Amino acid sequence: MTTRDVVFPPGRQALYERNRYSPAIRANGLLFVSGQVGSREDGSPEPELEAQVRLAFENLNAILAAAGASFEDVIDVTVFMVNPDANFERAWAVAAEYWGEAPYPTLTGIGVTWLYGFQFEIKVIARLPEAS
Repeated sequence: MTTRDVVFPPGRQALYERNRYSPAIRANGLLFVSGQVGSREDGSPEPELEAQVRLAFENLNAILAAAGASFEDVIDVTVFMVNPDANFERAWAVAAEYWGEAPYPTLTGIGVTWLYGFQFEIKVIARLPEAS
């Protein structure tokens, strides 16, 4: 078996080890990032939706930076949202602050009933700059 090339953001490795998953894996010039939520340092949810979305993007950007990438390298996005009928417009207004300019990555949005106490999660695949 090949050893997984795991990317950890600074200061959060214990949180990932406690929950038994990798924040991101490098493979074949791509970076596969686990779903990121608006979790505080201790793993608890940021209570307010807009702040939770901002923190999810900050957590995502920390992982991308640890791999030498940025959101501009993202090619595919999956967003999970609890109660999208009520939350989509508010969450998407915040996401625009991080989204950058066209051309945009592909996007799949999924409405869910449960996210372990969170309201928003973002998962991405990015092309690593050195592989471009």
